[in-house]
Amino acid sequence: MTNTRIESDSLGDVEVPAEALWGAQTQRAVDNFPVSHQPMPPAFIAAVVRVKRAAAEANASLGGLELATRDAIVDACDEVLDGQYQDQFPVDRYQTGSGTSTNMNVNEVLATLARRAGVPVHPNDHVNMSQSSNDVIPTAMHVSVVALASETLLPALSHLRGVIYEREALFADQVKTGRTHLMDAMPITLGQEMRTWRRQLKAAEQRIQHAVDELLALPQGGTAVGTGINALPEFPGQFIKFLNADTGYTYRSLEHKFVGMSAVDAPVAMSAQLRGVAIVLTKIANDLRWMNSGPGHGLGEISLPALQPGSSIMPGKVNPVVPEAVAMVAAQVMGLDSANAVAGQSGNFQLNVMLPLVAANLLDMIQLLGNATTMLAEKTIRGFTVNAEALNAAVGRNPVLVTALNPEIGYALAAEIAKEAYRTGRPVIDVAEERCDLSRDRLEQLLDPLRLTRGGVVSD
Repeated sequence: MTNTRIESDSLGDVEVPAEALWGAQTQRAVDNFPVSHQPMPPAFIAAVVRVKRAAAEANASLGGLELATRDAIVDACDEVLDGQYQDQFPVDRYQTGSGTSTNMNVNEVLATLARRAGVPVHPNDHVNMSQSSNDVIPTAMHVSVVALASETLLPALSHLRGVIYEREALFADQVKTGRTHLMDAMPITLGQEMRTWRRQLKAAEQRIQHAVDELLALPQGGTAVGTGINALPEFPGQFIKFLNADTGYTYRSLEHKFVGMSAVDAPVAMSAQLRGVAIVLTKIANDLRWMNSGPGHGLGEISLPALQPGSSIMPGKVNPVVPEAVAMVAAQVMGLDSANAVAGQSGNFQLNVMLPLVAANLLDMIQLLGNATTMLAEKTIRGFTVNAEALNAAVGRNPVLVTALNPEIGYALAAEIAKEAYRTGRPVIDVAEERCDLSRDRLEQLLDPLRLTRGGVVSD
């Protein structure tokens, strides 16, 4: 730092870059935590700023802040929320477990902006009035996760479901071999397979929405330990009123604020549901990879869009790159969920001391899943083609079709027919016609692959 200024805090003087908007406490954190060089996500910083904005309005409404001070803080918040000064929040996400460093970083930047407007605003006495890092940071975690999940992930999941629904209708009568244990099983339609994905995604969406609803309860107003020391009893209600007006969401005040400060149960529950989305996406990605395998010596049931050359040495090779990327995203999300589970155990008495980690992980998980879901919809599901000839031929050669004969000829004879069909490579209908008393017409009726996808028992 060639151009610096001196800032002071309760521990003494600190050199700060001359043009930085932050002060001494932020600089100490920058110096103390050179860990990942990854600051808290922008969505989290924006949520902290929204907390400060609503707190300033609440404090002014209760007579704690002069209107000029409120206006200066609100204007500073709006400047940051408009996208300015993103480089002024450098504190590493691996920091003090309460997130105090990030809270003070925001307090100091907002105070500096307010002072530039000519109002003597103090980062602690004014910007942080009626607050503690211990309620601001968990509240900002809830606010940022609710916004990102509602505005990024849930729409992406809905979009993927819509694309699947469109393609599913096209393949409602396209029969293919079902598989259990990766082995041939009774026939299904491709539409049924895709409908399964769609229903899984819908259920995952509903679970995410439930987790969002739980996160709408905020601990703001608990201040240091949950009791609300140094905040008026009316502050939480006023804070919620102004925050809802700012964000458009229906936040509510957590009745026993200790819960949202000493533990991160609701965020960990959200983490688990994000893991659930990752598991669904992995299932879909792997099904697509298997169906696309080949093209000459795999299943070759579908052909995914050719997006890029697949090999630096094998000309003409094209790989299922998007499903692979989606599977990697899912693996990362599952790993971050495991970290969140460990962090959730770090609630010691009145404070969880891994708040920044959980917040950053949740936002990373949501952003990764939202991006991967959209990519899967647009670059894979929307554009794959079906190799109908290969699907139809495989279904017709499948000896497992003999299962449909069980009610009329019994399991034992059906098993013998299946074994012979496997051994000789002959169509099961031809072997069955020789080995049982059913007519060819009845066998064709019983072994019709499309009818078999509808279940039940075929009457005479």
